[in-house]
Amino acid sequence: MTPPRLKNDCFALPPGVTWTPVEDALALLKARLHAVVGRENIPLFAANGRIVAQDLKARRTSPPSTNSAVDGYGIALASCDGKGPDFTLPLVKGRAAAGHPFDGALPEGCAVRILTGASVPAGVDAILMQEDVEVADGCITFAGLPRPGANLRRAGEDMKAGATILRAGQMLRPSDIALLAATGIDALDVFRTLRVGVLSTGDEICPAGNSATEDQIYDANRPMLLSLLSRWGVEAVDLGHVGDRRDLVRARLDEAAEKVDAILTSGGASAGDEDHMSAILKAEGQVAFWRIAIKPGRPLAMGQWRGVPVFGLPGNPVAAFVCALIFARPALTVLAGGLWRMPEAYQVPAAFAKSKKPGRREYLRARLDDKGQAEVFWSEGSGLISGLSWSEGLIELTEDAQEISPGAPVTFIPYASFGI
Repeated sequence: MTPPRLKNDCFALPPGVTWTPVEDALALLKARLHAVVGRENIPLFAANGRIVAQDLKARRTSPPSTNSAVDGYGIALASCDGKGPDFTLPLVKGRAAAGHPFDGALPEGCAVRILTGASVPAGVDAILMQEDVEVADGCITFAGLPRPGANLRRAGEDMKAGATILRAGQMLRPSDIALLAATGIDALDVFRTLRVGVLSTGDEICPAGNSATEDQIYDANRPMLLSLLSRWGVEAVDLGHVGDRRDLVRARLDEAAEKVDAILTSGGASAGDEDHMSAILKAEGQVAFWRIAIKPGRPLAMGQWRGVPVFGLPGNPVAAFVCALIFARPALTVLAGGLWRMPEAYQVPAAFAKSKKPGRREYLRARLDDKGQAEVFWSEGSGLISGLSWSEGLIELTEDAQEISPGAPVTFIPYASFGI
């Protein structure tokens, strides 16, 4: 099944909008994007990290029968009424073991040996742990009665046949694989893996391994973005680097549109003389320039080329990194068939002081010290790549003016919440 393409105007901003708050930008993406990949049926053993394409129901009740949670002895509590405080019951011949049930029902006034995972014979309504029982001369002796249902795992207490156990859009984890296997599912429909291309532009960019002049910088964005995509479970496609020539940029976009489902670019996304990426999209594709009230970041070019969505990220590495986490990650997840998810954030004490101006949402590179307080990188410069390696997450400061002093609560988003 091939899903419909995105609408040509899906990235258009409402009339009159110039500056877009972060929350509004995210809401627009969430409302206008949908899966752009088809479905395929694959074996369960190959499904880790894939996105479920339809709701999944349990094929079988689990556990299928009431079974024992311990090694011990099954009894009928009614057989013990008025015989306390110590109880002695004869053991029947035979036992119940996992995969080998006891033949028949428990005779009245008797006990039966039962092992962990074994189906519980009819008549048993509680199981004594073997550590609480003395065995001698074919009988068991124990002090005190267990509660009804003690050490029993009831049939269906985990899931009932026909119950929905996973929803469409769920990215499968090892624990989900176990859940599906437990109910007998050996194959399932998933979305095809999203293919995302990464393209760097600019004459000042030099790929690592080449000789760079004093006027050039090495390309940090492309390997960074490709690595992010690999962590996010999509197929990362290296589209390489092109200089500031529109014909080269156009040709690379044409090539990419034939083999990827979405494109991430860095650089050339603004409206300057050498911003060829945004100029080409404006002239021959669809593009909207999103001036987002965010720091670092602000300029994003959101558009399509030959029907393929293009996310034009800022050229500065820190800004490209932050915008990829905040905007590209949830958007790409939806394009891949997944659910829109925002990262989990935590309140922690600040280990820094800052006077923040109103107007933009700010993201500071941060990590937690040995006291659990958030310390921030020494500079907020969006070209200082060392701060990305130094940090373990982001401090998120809302658009309001703020005076932050040491010990004040701040919002910390660990990189793990972004799937990295």
